[in-house]
Amino acid sequence: MNHNITRLYHLAAKPARRIVGLMSGTSLDGLDIALCEVARSGSATQVALLEFTTVPYAEDVKRRIREVFAKDVVPFPRLALLNGWIGELHGQMVLDALASWHIAPAEIDLVASHGQTVMHAPKSLHGLPEFPNNATLQIGDGDHVAVRTGIITVSDFRQKHVAAGGEGAPLAVFGDYYIFSKPGENRILLNMGGIANFTWLPASGAADEVFVTDTGPGNTLLDAFARRLAGRDFDADAAIASRGRVIDALLRALKDHPFFAMPFPKTTGPELFNVDYVLAAQARSMTGALGAEDLLATLTRFSADTIAGAIRAAMPDGASLAGFDIYMSGGGMHNPLLVRTLEDSLPCRFRRTDALGIAGDAKEAVLFAVLANETVAGEPASFGARQGIPSVFMGKVSFPD
Repeated sequence: MNHNITRLYHLAAKPARRIVGLMSGTSLDGLDIALCEVARSGSATQVALLEFTTVPYAEDVKRRIREVFAKDVVPFPRLALLNGWIGELHGQMVLDALASWHIAPAEIDLVASHGQTVMHAPKSLHGLPEFPNNATLQIGDGDHVAVRTGIITVSDFRQKHVAAGGEGAPLAVFGDYYIFSKPGENRILLNMGGIANFTWLPASGAADEVFVTDTGPGNTLLDAFARRLAGRDFDADAAIASRGRVIDALLRALKDHPFFAMPFPKTTGPELFNVDYVLAAQARSMTGALGAEDLLATLTRFSADTIAGAIRAAMPDGASLAGFDIYMSGGGMHNPLLVRTLEDSLPCRFRRTDALGIAGDAKEAVLFAVLANETVAGEPASFGARQGIPSVFMGKVSFPD
């Protein structure tokens, strides 16, 4: 038997595995690295977050990614080269993080690498009749991560989701259900990254009642216009937006898109919600002369309203949100104006996932560690077909030699 298959067999049989989860989102902030100990699998999964760090991307890295990110036309050699280059970069970041924690790579069982999304194209977004399929693309090849680190790597999780009929997102539902579901308690897990999504975890604890969807923009438009108008990567503490006022005409124009009337579940990305989207809305509403304060205030309300509206619309018939707990993660949980607007919009208790034992900033990286654990040691689970959550194992396995 191939010695790598033997290693994988023994990993699957262990009572717990040390897994490094990696996540780099559409905000391009950097690479989240979460060292987890994951015991058992499925609904019996237990996760301990041992270490966490975010390694910021240098400006040169951001520039290279933005050259191909969500573009209709890209220089193909640059995309091909970037695929391996990002894998090497992420692999080295893992080694540096382990060294800082005084942990040898040999002590790690798996790396779970999400990669860097550069295109998300569900059928509803790409509009190409000759391609009646969904598509998504993450670069940062898993073989490069495995060879650089010397650790078995599970990567490219979203492709199996697409192959099984899904849109490749959101994937948070699997980890959310396995580690955050609690019978007897209704929970909503709200992640506000570049794009916002939420997972509904019903008090019944039944997997086939779990629901997940994207809602629209989270931070992507806020960050884009903080860079464009203020020369900042993001509007820290909503300092700029808090000085502005919401411009109703622009807000109506921003909400005037077929995406928001599409049935749930659905996914989207910066391919739709980008600078051009906002400029077109400004043109339609004759608000092109707005300053940074009013524009960011309006974009914050746009994110909050579409998140709150999606949560209300997606609830089971007759369900009341009163007293529900919403557990937040992602960069948006640090935006006080966004959170305050959500609190004013929904009769729910807002907390961070820190209250459930997983830091909100680390949650997505942890969830990919959980997905890798399922790939290696999980048992089949059925989430039901009607929610559009394929009941499949995800991730490709790359060996270091």
